[in-house]
Amino acid sequence: MAIISRGFRSRRPPVDPSRVPPGQYVTNDFPVLSAGPTPHTPLDKWTFTIRGLVDTPKSWTWDEFARLPHEEVKVDIHCVTKWTKLDTMWSGVAIDTLLHGIDIGKSKYVTAFCDGGYTTNVPLADLVNGQAWIAVGYDGAPLHPEHGGPARLLVPHLYFWKSAKWVRGLELRDHDVPGFWEVNGYHDYGDPWKEQRYQGD
Repeated sequence: MAIISRGFRSRRPPVDPSRVPPGQYVTNDFPVLSAGPTPHTPLDKWTFTIRGLVDTPKSWTWDEFARLPHEEVKVDIHCVTKWTKLDTMWSGVAIDTLLHGIDIGKSKYVTAFCDGGYTTNVPLADLVNGQAWIAVGYDGAPLHPEHGGPARLLVPHLYFWKSAKWVRGLELRDHDVPGFWEVNGYHDYGDPWKEQRYQGD
């Protein structure tokens, strides 16, 4: 007797295991995980600011931000809750573009700050050289609020909590300051390939 009936097979396509960090599983869904209610900032009130250890703070309104050069990126993302989503499509402005022309002095770390009070910390070296963006679009449409719209940080090589939703700016520092989840026990860096989920991993 056949164990698997004709046509009764998994719809999930084969996955290259080299793209899936240890302890992760691949999903076609886009789960929504948030630490609080979803903010809904009107676009005419929205600004994005770079401040801290810079020569002069710089801010953009939504319209000014929209006129910056945007990039389309296809990346894999990895959540600390163990799901991985492959080939996600985003549009946004590279952090390199935002920092261009700004004297960052001796900055080595960044705190991303967001609507709702969320923060997360990332080494500055992980945001430059084409590694991170402020994403405003997903899968060909404006980024939905439940996924961090109108804008979220996108740092795909780290666990996805570092890709802060509803981001409103970056504060550059010469020292590391743990953010919301990092203070509450998550790993300070969050490399999915080293399973750096919690402090001590």
